[in-house]
Amino acid sequence: MKKFFLQILFLAFLPLFFVSCKQEKKPSAIAVSYLTGNPEENNYIKWLKSVDPDMKYFVMNNMPMDSVEIVFDQCSALLLTGGEDVYPGRYGQAEDTIICGKINFYRDSLEFLLIDLAMDRETPIMGVCRGQQILNVAFGGSLIVDIPSRFHSLVYHRCDDWQNCFHYVNVINNSLLYEISGVEGGQVTSNHHQAVKRLADAFRVMATSNDGLIESIGWKDPADKPWLMAVQWHPERMDSTNMLSKPLLEKFLNEAQFYHEK
Repeated sequence: MKKFFLQILFLAFLPLFFVSCKQEKKPSAIAVSYLTGNPEENNYIKWLKSVDPDMKYFVMNNMPMDSVEIVFDQCSALLLTGGEDVYPGRYGQAEDTIICGKINFYRDSLEFLLIDLAMDRETPIMGVCRGQQILNVAFGGSLIVDIPSRFHSLVYHRCDDWQNCFHYVNVINNSLLYEISGVEGGQVTSNHHQAVKRLADAFRVMATSNDGLIESIGWKDPADKPWLMAVQWHPERMDSTNMLSKPLLEKFLNEAQFYHEK
């Protein structure tokens, strides 16, 4: 009789045990590849928190290099941010370094490592501006080192007033970008002097500007690969009503949550 009573008591408290475990589960976190200054004042963090005000994140360049992998394993997605030029020697054009802007060799090494970690752990990846460029280089592609001198165009991809620099992009039908945004094109905020040149074999084009430059890339064959999207524009600086901004973030965070729960 006593044994029977204990079994009943155990079954009665079992649901409470699972509720307690669920409450103790750590929230999803985003690995943000590189930021400077106060993160809470940064556009990328404000963008993330515009959808999830409680979003947890780690700024990976603030971590000691020997701790990057440990910290990354606490994250559910990787956001590759915009910034300096990727060293051209990474794609066999070291001689073009002279026409590059600022190069950050530490950042190159850090972000290549983060991409390797994300691929190994099948973590969702989103690249913005330089983030798209370094993804293309990491998978064997190359870059136009300087659009003004190497790719003459009437489209302004970078302006002195970067807060008011826009151009149109054309979204490719039957692409992940089209599936998420639901639009065939739109105005985007632009601020770059480099772009994808030779597309890595693993990727397909998902959007172009009117001069033919590649504006978004994704997997050619997504089977057995982590979720991935990259854009050349800056969705974190765009209005939340723009279909080429907030829907991309929502999808990215949903994929991060799905990965976290899985």
